[in-house]
Amino acid sequence: MGRAKLKLIVIALIASVLTFFSQGSLAYYAATGTADNVVTSGEIKLRIHEKTDQGTEFPSEGVYIVPGDVVSKEVSVENICTHPFYLRVKIVYGISSQELPSSDCFKLNINESAWKYKDGWYYYQGIVQPGDTTPEVFSHVEIVGDKVDNLYIGKTLTLTVDAQGVQSENNPVKDGNYDQLSGWPKA
Repeated sequence: MGRAKLKLIVIALIASVLTFFSQGSLAYYAATGTADNVVTSGEIKLRIHEKTDQGTEFPSEGVYIVPGDVVSKEVSVENICTHPFYLRVKIVYGISSQELPSSDCFKLNINESAWKYKDGWYYYQGIVQPGDTTPEVFSHVEIVGDKVDNLYIGKTLTLTVDAQGVQSENNPVKDGNYDQLSGWPKA
């Protein structure tokens, strides 16, 4: 074997070794892997309180009313979870009669300094921290005397409070628009 041929074999061998090592390093840098990341979101838990001005629970069976009555019903919401949240409340009226819309039968004294109305909801103007209870949404219900007349004798009027909370963490309020927050459930 001649020197030129031997030199050619050595160069080919070096090229082969370099190719082998460079493929290994390319494989190393191009290696990919997967990891399963589990993220668990916290739960929003709240409790609606309905009390009288005497501090007792509002009777679950309701109260007997006559036109013109002002009934004590203090409604607030407590955060019973470990996460702060924003809150909205909807008041749903009902009646066992069709003579008059039930919303015309009630007059509520809404706490407008803490709650703002928009699109059928009252939005609490702040964050409800864990263990805190909001100021009252309202504290009294007036039975509108000139609307509730003899047609309502024996009828049942209902006033239901629905509440929804959405996380406040990483969910900033923009320009005081609590209704524009991310995450509100579909109404």
